[in-house]
Amino acid sequence: MTLTERASFSHWTAEIARYGDTDRQGHINNAIFATFLESGRVDLLFDPEKPLAPDGCSFVIVRLLIEFRAEMHWRGPVEIGTAVLGIGRSSFRVGQGIFQDGQCTATGESVLVLMDDNTRRSTPLPEQTRARLQEMIAPDRISPR
Repeated sequence: MTLTERASFSHWTAEIARYGDTDRQGHINNAIFATFLESGRVDLLFDPEKPLAPDGCSFVIVRLLIEFRAEMHWRGPVEIGTAVLGIGRSSFRVGQGIFQDGQCTATGESVLVLMDDNTRRSTPLPEQTRARLQEMIAPDRISPR
């Protein structure tokens, strides 16, 4: 499976393309794609009922790769699929796909690191966090293309 296929994702976030998101060419501005990906990550990772980051720690994004695949246009819903691709010692990788009208318009991959809020340095992922991330792992091994 690839990040361009809907079946690659079990977690979905809904957004809407707004008129104010358009650029001079009349399509959705490239910066908004990063905002859509952020919405998907936040929706997956920040459940107020069950926080993923332990007290005194935060997740920081250290890498973001976006591949633009098709134009997006104003009006209509946007769907963001998100899945965990891999888990490291203090970081994990997230893969995402942005879809409009059934078409994959962009894919994204990001690396997030668990940071100690006091030291501002990376800290190992606790076992409880690792176990929860494992539950969010992609259904199959996903290749970015």
